Amino acid sequence: MARDFSFQWIMLAAVGALMAISAVPARAQIICGGHNYLVARLAEAFEEKRLGYGVAGQVAILEVFVSASGTWTILMTDVKGQSCILAAGEGWEDTLATAVGQPGG
Repeated sequence: MARDFSFQWIMLAAVGALMAISAVPARAQIICGGHNYLVARLAEAFEEKRLGYGVAGQVAILEVFVSASGTWTILMTDVKGQSCILAAGEGWEDTLATAVGQPGG
């Protein structure tokens, strides 16, 4: 119970900080905008499609977009529908899920 409580507050603080950074001039290198706009740009510019998503408490959804050529993007969307690209890169490799405690898990 205490772990869940701490995680929720940490996640809320992280999301708040990232949203605050989006108001800083372009030096921050975090790109924010409407969810539909950013998803369309990822598809158009990089041919990325959503691989999966996860819910971060009650404050955000994190999505992973991947292309066949191996580019990837992590997109965070808050409860107001504001989305920000948190990270992007190349060399994405799909792996099979492994149990915790097993090699690679």
